[in-house]
Amino acid sequence: MNFGFDRPIMAAAIFILFPLAVITVSRLKNPFIAVIPLGAPGGIPFRTIHMSGLVKLLKVMEYAGVLLLCLSAAGPSIKTHETVWLNRGADIIFVLDTSPSMAAIDMDGQNRFAAAKRLIAEFSAKRPSDNIGLAAAGDDAAMLVPPTSDRDALVYRLENLMIGELGDGTALGMGLAVAAYHLDKSNARRKVAVLITDGENNAGAIHPETAASMLRDIGVSLWVIGLGSAGEVPIDYTDPRTKIRRTGTFDSRFDAESLRSLSAAGSGTYIAAPSAAAFAAAFSQLDESEITVQRSRLIYRKKSLSVYFLLPAVCLLAAVRFTRRQILGAVL
Repeated sequence: MNFGFDRPIMAAAIFILFPLAVITVSRLKNPFIAVIPLGAPGGIPFRTIHMSGLVKLLKVMEYAGVLLLCLSAAGPSIKTHETVWLNRGADIIFVLDTSPSMAAIDMDGQNRFAAAKRLIAEFSAKRPSDNIGLAAAGDDAAMLVPPTSDRDALVYRLENLMIGELGDGTALGMGLAVAAYHLDKSNARRKVAVLITDGENNAGAIHPETAASMLRDIGVSLWVIGLGSAGEVPIDYTDPRTKIRRTGTFDSRFDAESLRSLSAAGSGTYIAAPSAAAFAAAFSQLDESEITVQRSRLIYRKKSLSVYFLLPAVCLLAAVRFTRRQILGAVL
């Protein structure tokens, strides 16, 4: 967004000449002070009235009004531009595991859940032509944000998503089935589902491999990112339902084979991410593999601001004239 003038030469002349004109007029005429010492013969004389302050105020208002009037004539405006995408990118749905084990802190001082949310947000920002959605898997699964180009809505829901929001389970099959349902209705040329989890399926009525087969049958590219490593890992999170903070050591039993089998059922790609660096590399691989042609053009818009200068100018000059004519009786 850029502010400027349609007639910049006129605006420059105003800023140069107006101060000189004000200084010149001020030197030609001193502020008016009316001293009225008259009174009735033998009576109490009238009070002396000093109006220098009022005169100065009227002068300032008058100068300001004239300046705003001149600036309005110079054509102030705001110019903006907007990127319009000429083709539709991919529809991508992230299925994020929200079970308590995602609170394990083994991503360079950050827990798995926070690292996942950050990388999803960064990935979305780099793919402006894609519609990106967010699903969560706990005891059950839910589509939190259907595939959309509204990044503000996506990031807002992502930031407010909490560990344990959908319970303590891990319904991976349900999460993938929810993604399959929405992507099946999509008319995008390329459709992608990305499962991010650190555990095995232990909830839900749909087996993960069944859901993966559904995605394969409707032409969805499946990615499975296995997050974390096996062993004892510190954990720290607050249960959103009981508000009780849970800390301690978590015995992470990461099973890469089950996730690899899940990926194979959907003819997808499995990536192990035992560390923060490996997790970031997994997103880089996803970004490079799921390339979509991005064609766009810029639309420029201009909004005139003349009225926002003109109205205050008219009000100031009208106030000065009214004060002089009606209150001071045209003395000043």
